[in-house]
Parts: sequence; structure tokens; C-alpha cells
Amino acid sequence: MARIARPRRSVLYMPGSNTRALEKAKTLAADVLILDLEDAVSPEAKLEARANVCAAVQAGGFGGRELLIRVNGFDTPWGHDDIRAAAAAQPHGILLPKVESAASVRAAEKIMIEGGAGPDVGLWCMMETPRGILRAEEIAGATPRLHGFVMGTSDLAKDLHAHHTAMRLPMLPSLAICLLAARAEGLAIVDGVYLDLKDDEGFRLSCQQGLELGFDGKTLIHPNQIAGANELFAPSPADIDLARKFIAGFEAAKAEGKGVAVVDGKLVEALHVENARRLVSLSDAIAALAQE
Repeated sequence: MARIARPRRSVLYMPGSNTRALEKAKTLAADVLILDLEDAVSPEAKLEARANVCAAVQAGGFGGRELLIRVNGFDTPWGHDDIRAAAAAQPHGILLPKVESAASVRAAEKIMIEGGAGPDVGLWCMMETPRGILRAEEIAGATPRLHGFVMGTSDLAKDLHAHHTAMRLPMLPSLAICLLAARAEGLAIVDGVYLDLKDDEGFRLSCQQGLELGFDGKTLIHPNQIAGANELFAPSPADIDLARKFIAGFEAAKAEGKGVAVVDGKLVEALHVENARRLVSLSDAIAALAQE
């Protein structure tokens, strides 16, 4: 199944039990919305949340935003029925919590197909347990329907008995393992949340670190974090100008039978052009989304 390249700078969790929040989500500048049936919903509100989210997805009105439904786990009373209902609603993807094996991903895929999911409905995996991290490579290759990983750093920190530090040093091994596994299979991957809503500078530094590590974007817990994530995970105008120069310079050199080019004093090879094309494509997709 072909994967559609799309911006995933800002990935906002929205509680499925809150219909006002679901309606407000249609006006927010988030690239991706995670309509949540799991952690953000109390047990007594699970069925109502499922109905709310599926109705909202089927009704539409979210523009070009990517819609993911996070279901409850297989070990809960709601997991199987969540997947079937989400599949029938036809979101862009179904997000599985606490994934720890490729077998569980394939089991979810079977249920969603039985539930009527079309070929474009993808699967996403929350990577948030030690066992899941250790099996990241296996999970990443579970099925062609898998679109990406979402890091669940809060649950992971709890299980590791790790501290939330400014530089996230306790998290780096887990983040790196999942990044390697995701990129090896051509998957998207988004970073975990930043919990202190009053610490704007800390949030920016966390986004900057995630960008430098290689993440596509960041999961968010509040709409006030959207603008910062969108800014930091978007290519800058200078980045795009240089990328276009790299592409043009390399194509000109290629036409002359050369395998490399020199642009603004920098050696440009095919690998640099591949990344330049990725940045230009991302910039174009961001611009298209902003116009909707």
C-alpha cells in the first residue's frame, strides 16, 4: 500500500468523550488529530466516546488533517469492538496502544479488515513499554499497512523508573531504537508529549531535540502547543531555498555527466538531493494544508 507523504509536525490528542473538543478540533492548526478512546477517557465513558469519535470521523469537516483513532488495548473489555468500530468509520489510521509484538499488530489488522476498513486505513503503534521498545524492529515490519510509530514517553518513563530530565538522557536509547526501526521500514515516527504547559522554553527545546534526532513531529496535550511544534518542525525558508539550489545545481551537473555538484561552496551528492526533495515536498504539503 502506497504511503501518502503528509505533514506530521503537530499531533494533538483529543478526548473522544468530549464532543465540544471534537468539534473545536476542526478549527485547530494541528496536522494530525488523535481522537482518543484510551487514556483520556474514563471507563464509564468508553462506549460514549467510541460513538462520538466514529460519528465525528464519518461526518467529516476536518479538512486535510490526518485523523487517527486511538483504541483501547486487547486486554480491555473494549479493544476488539473499538477496532471494528474505528475500521467502519474509515479514519486515516487506527492507533494501537502499548504494542509489544508483531503478532498483536497483525491480529489488529485482521479485526480491522473484518470491520470493513478500506485499503487506505493504516495502522499506527504506540511505542511505550520496555518490551515494545526491544521488539521495535519486529513490530516495524509487521505489515505493509503499518504507517508509523508514536512514542509514549510518559508510560515508558514510568516503566523504566526514569526521570523526566531537560535533555531526556534516560529516554535516548529508546528513542533511538524506535527511530532506527521506523526509518528502516520507511515509517513515520512522532515524538512523545511535553507535560509542563507553563514551560514554553522547555517545550521548544524538546521540539528542537526531537527534530535533531529525526522525528517528523511531536505529540501534544494542549492546543496551545500547536503553533510552536508547527514552527519548529517545519523547514525554514532558508532551508527550502538551499534545498532548491541543491536540486537545481545537481540536475545541472548531472546533465553535464557529473556525479556531484558544488553549490554555495558545498559538495552536493545524490544523498543530499534526496533530502532536499523531501524538504521541498514537505514544505509544499504544509502550504497546501494551510490553504484549506
